[in-house]
Amino acid sequence: MNNVAETIIGTLVLAVAAAFAWYVYATTDIARGHSGYVVKAVFDNASGVNIGTDVRLAGIKVGSVVGQTLDQENYQAIIAMTIERGVKLPEDTSAKITTDGLLGDKYIALDPGGSDVLLKDGDIMENTQSSIDLWALVNEYLFKKEEKNK
Repeated sequence: MNNVAETIIGTLVLAVAAAFAWYVYATTDIARGHSGYVVKAVFDNASGVNIGTDVRLAGIKVGSVVGQTLDQENYQAIIAMTIERGVKLPEDTSAKITTDGLLGDKYIALDPGGSDVLLKDGDIMENTQSSIDLWALVNEYLFKKEEKNK
């Protein structure tokens, strides 16, 4: 009787794990693959951006972060993003790391430029704005206030 109960519980655990794996596969970019073109952007600070982070245009998800490396010469973050094939971006498009709300998840917001030349697979975006460290700003404000009071 004890072996039967253990077998049933083990089967339930495996079924839940399989259901979770299917859910992750179905609701992420894994299921769709990286069907798009890859562009890169260089940031001074890319904190909070990871593989899988959303890339949005006008608030709509149009891609995901698929890679991140460090430029060993100038110590900047190089972020590779896959963009859906149907989304054509001008070469002067800018990328900004921002958050959902005050303390929400980070994402990369794209702001298209006005150029007639479009970004192609492997191009690098020149216009970027790095992640803002909210806690560093708060600390700076607090310490400057203390120095004024002295």
